[in-house]
Amino acid sequence: MGLQGYLALWCGAFGTVALVGYGRSLAGMTPAQRAVRVMGRIERVREPRHGSSQRDGIPVVVSFQDPSTGQEFTVTNDGDHGERISVAWTGREIGVRYPRGRPHAYQFTGDLWAGRRGLGWPNFAVFLIYVGLVVFAAIDWSWPWALIGFGVPWTVSGVFHMPQNARGESRRIDALTSRPPVQGRVIAVLTDTGTDSDGHTSTSHTPVIAFTTHEGTNVIAYCADELPDPPNSYGRDVTIHYTPDDPAVFTPNLTAEHRSRSLDTALSVAALLIGVAAVVVGAVLL
Repeated sequence: MGLQGYLALWCGAFGTVALVGYGRSLAGMTPAQRAVRVMGRIERVREPRHGSSQRDGIPVVVSFQDPSTGQEFTVTNDGDHGERISVAWTGREIGVRYPRGRPHAYQFTGDLWAGRRGLGWPNFAVFLIYVGLVVFAAIDWSWPWALIGFGVPWTVSGVFHMPQNARGESRRIDALTSRPPVQGRVIAVLTDTGTDSDGHTSTSHTPVIAFTTHEGTNVIAYCADELPDPPNSYGRDVTIHYTPDDPAVFTPNLTAEHRSRSLDTALSVAALLIGVAAVVVGAVLL
């Protein structure tokens, strides 16, 4: 079998996967589409124990209602129940997803409608078809086609996402500075130890902060990367900037937020230039 035969087999196999996936999505038959999605409410929040693990999230009690039966359920996030809850306060709404008719198989999710159409695998199959075509063009025609095949979608993605990211960061900074900051306190430092494939042991420390917003909301949240000397931060007072509409968006280091914004902009521009350069070089070398 020649190169073209392998390409046809590759495209045929993943094309079938894509068609079946898109067909099931149009018919509303994917597991993601059939799942029940409701908003739950945090009824109680318990402070994490100092020195415990951060893997399980902040202990909470959540209530939600099954729309098909009207039955109320009160559950906890003990064990494996979807996304880790790293910011919590009484009354906060949180997404709950579960298979139809099986509310006890609930999963927590920060974005209730993410992946609701079940198109992840079909889209990935289409991407693999594109990769196969680019590899074929690079081998059968000439290798500069690989640069063009890589550079075109990379550039288009950068042109589309860079302005959105910049506007999102601007809105975030504006929201964080729209109100005076509040005082918070590190109420626990969580410790986790892991071993990599080479047998090296590493230890991570996650401070947990508590603060009360100007609106009277008592927030408990992980603060993993923004406090200096995390292992020794227990009991430390911190200044918290937060967004009034969503206290889950906060920072104890506004200067670092500005630096991060500048760095993200620089990286986005560099990534866009890489894509443009790949297309230009590939076109010149053809």
